[in-house]
Amino acid sequence: MLKDLLEIVKTVAEREIVPRYLKVAHERKVDGSVLTEADTAAQHALSAGLHALNQCPVLGEEMTQQEQHSLWAQHNEAGLWVLDPVDGTSNFANGLPYFAVSVGFYQGGRPTMGVVYAPEANELFWAERGKGAFLNGESLPIKSRVPEGLKHAMAGVDLKRLKPKLAAALAADPPYVSQRNFGSSALDWCYVAAGRLDIYIHGGQKLWDYAAGALILEEAGGALCTLDNDDFWAADPWQRSVICASDQAIFRQWRDWIRAKQ
Repeated sequence: MLKDLLEIVKTVAEREIVPRYLKVAHERKVDGSVLTEADTAAQHALSAGLHALNQCPVLGEEMTQQEQHSLWAQHNEAGLWVLDPVDGTSNFANGLPYFAVSVGFYQGGRPTMGVVYAPEANELFWAERGKGAFLNGESLPIKSRVPEGLKHAMAGVDLKRLKPKLAAALAADPPYVSQRNFGSSALDWCYVAAGRLDIYIHGGQKLWDYAAGALILEEAGGALCTLDNDDFWAADPWQRSVICASDQAIFRQWRDWIRAKQ
């Protein structure tokens, strides 16, 4: 099923998303986030392909909240596809080539398979639980160097959903050498998994933001938790904060620093 899933994701991206890049207008959803024709077209095409591959229900970002919660409550144990047709829609709409398709397959409340595809970079990340994580067929992480302590780490930091005290501490006296914020949660996870980012923090992600990326990170040997819970998977699936790192030792330093500053 994984081989067919990879093909579906790439095909939909190439047919429904790439031809619309730099060519479509966007609108605002009720929550203020951006929506484009590419989002809806890709979600429709992905849903059809995934349902043909495995007849489990499909939960997509571009559904109503009621539909999403109902699908999760009824099907996350038995089998459920979770997708974000264009993760990084604001980037896509503004001509920034940092966006991706993300698809995770859930059983027992956790992802067992995940795929993230960045069409502009032609980078296909994937993982299957217990079988490792990969980028274009190369085992992750692709960068073997581990920073010598937290102060040498490259960080992915999204400040907008963090509590003011923690955000102020990160802005005024960061414990790492440098930080980035690219605007696609799915790719942020994958960049940590690949070793491009050493550490990452996000104040709260929706189910589809981490549906594939969290598994890819875990299978690459990374570590993760939330701001308040060492068990990432025990947190609220609709608003999970993220603390993660590509290396276990750096992860402990990063987690402890964050929790001391909250």
